[in-house]
Amino acid sequence: MQKLIYIADDEQNIRQIMKTFLESEGYAVKTFSNGMELRQAVRKKVPDMFILDVMMPGEDGFSLCTSFRKESGVPIIIVSAKDSPLDRVTGITLGSDDYITKPFMPLELIARVKALFRRAELSAVENTKVTYEQYHCGNMEICQKERKVFVGNKELPVTPMEFEFLSYLIEREDTAVSKEELLKCVWEYRGAKEEQRMTDDLVKRLRKKLKGNDSTARIETVWGYGYRMTAKNDLMGE
Repeated sequence: MQKLIYIADDEQNIRQIMKTFLESEGYAVKTFSNGMELRQAVRKKVPDMFILDVMMPGEDGFSLCTSFRKESGVPIIIVSAKDSPLDRVTGITLGSDDYITKPFMPLELIARVKALFRRAELSAVENTKVTYEQYHCGNMEICQKERKVFVGNKELPVTPMEFEFLSYLIEREDTAVSKEELLKCVWEYRGAKEEQRMTDDLVKRLRKKLKGNDSTARIETVWGYGYRMTAKNDLMGE
C-alpha cells in the first residue's frame, strides 16, 4: 500500500522539492504551508509520516510534533534551519524520530524517510509474534510487546527513538557498542560528526530520565568508542 506523507513548510520551493523527490520514490505526498492547514487535513485522514518545518506562521513545528506524538506513534521528521544542539535535542525530546537541518540534500531526506518506514514495519512484524522478549538491567525492564520501559513498577516515558536506543543497548548488556553501529542500526544511516552528536544528545537525555527515576541501570561511556548498558551502581564513565 502506498505510504502517505504530510509535509508542512512555509517555503513553497522547499515543499515542492521534497514533494517531487518523495513522489519519485513512490510515496503519496500532500503539502501544507502552515499548521492550521495541516491539522484540518489530519482530522480527515492521518498520514503514515509527518515532515515538519520548525519556523512557520502560527503554530510551529515543535508544537505540532508534541501534539501529534500524544495522539499516535506515526513517524515524525523535523526539518529546520535551526541547527544548534539545543534545537536538535528539543526536537527529539518532543517526540520526533529524526531531525534534519537545512540546507539538505534531497537524497538524504529520502534515505531517512525510508529508514523510518523500515523501522516502523519491523516493529509491526515484531508485534505480530506470539511471544515477546522482555529485558532487564538492574531495576529497569523493557517490554517489547507493549513497547514500554519500566523502572521498578513505574513506567518511564520515552520517545520511539529512545525506546529503540535502550532496546538495542539492553539486548547487548555489558557489551560496548560503537557510535557508528548505533547510527547504522538504530537510526539506520551512517552519519558524520553532526549526526554522532544526536547520539550524544539522546544519551544525555536518557541518563537524566534514568537518574531522575532512581534506575540502577546506567548508560556507560566507553571513551573514544561508544556506550554500553550496565547495572553497576558506581560508574566512572558518565
